[in-house]
Amino acid sequence: MHPLISAEDLDRCLSHDDVVILDATQALPGQKFDPQTCFLSGHIPGARRFDIDAFSDPDSPLPHTVPGQARFTRLARALGVHDGAHIIFYDQKGVACAARGWWLMGLFGHDRTQVLDGGLPAWQEAGLRLETGPTPVPAQDTPPFVARPRIRRLKGLGDMLDIVHAPGSSLILDARAHGRFTGEQPEPRAGMPSGHMPGASSMPYTTLLTDDGRMRPPHELRQIFAAAGMRPGMEAVCTCGSGMTACVLALGLVAAGLGQHAVYDGSWAEWASTPGTPIVTRDA
Repeated sequence: MHPLISAEDLDRCLSHDDVVILDATQALPGQKFDPQTCFLSGHIPGARRFDIDAFSDPDSPLPHTVPGQARFTRLARALGVHDGAHIIFYDQKGVACAARGWWLMGLFGHDRTQVLDGGLPAWQEAGLRLETGPTPVPAQDTPPFVARPRIRRLKGLGDMLDIVHAPGSSLILDARAHGRFTGEQPEPRAGMPSGHMPGASSMPYTTLLTDDGRMRPPHELRQIFAAAGMRPGMEAVCTCGSGMTACVLALGLVAAGLGQHAVYDGSWAEWASTPGTPIVTRDA
């Protein structure tokens, strides 16, 4: 299944019993809005709210890290996700949160998952209708969702230290703004130094998107990844500030036909706050 779906194709899917539409909108650092209020004010018909903060580890000191298998399963089932579901994520104000939802579903073994290309703006641009208010979750008579974690798609601090100390073993792709990567701009989280991991390549996630927020065509994506050092058969690890926009890179890799690659979940929030981790403050 292609990881992206157009607004028009999604509209044709609305009547399908197996379709589960999830609004993953969340305020990222520097953004100030209430995602629940936005959802209630207008959402795609039948959509349910996928709360990124709820689908995170409540015991982690880091922002919205991957939850445990039991927690993810319980929350997914509560949203009506079942084993045969065709899940479609969208974002009201970008793509990062929808991409995170898509990646989480894949991490826990559910492949019938897509992202609305261009998000809610693309839906509205197509002249398609919205609903307001909460969406009830219908009773399910289908096999319940069963999580099947794919650990290879998730990297931790130890994995990243191994990669950094073995140059060329994997390509680290950093989705943050280039100024944060070089150390010329501050991080949005107070007291955290900017810079990057040794050997990483800068790839701001916005470079994968067109001006209207849609993913670039596959041939353009392949050119962008190749320019960053991606080669056939190479393993890539996507990272960012806290594991959110890194998922846009992971989504872009699949959309480009380059396969599934891992995300460093703790990302810069973990790396830069861990004593002794090397930080580079020049271009790469």
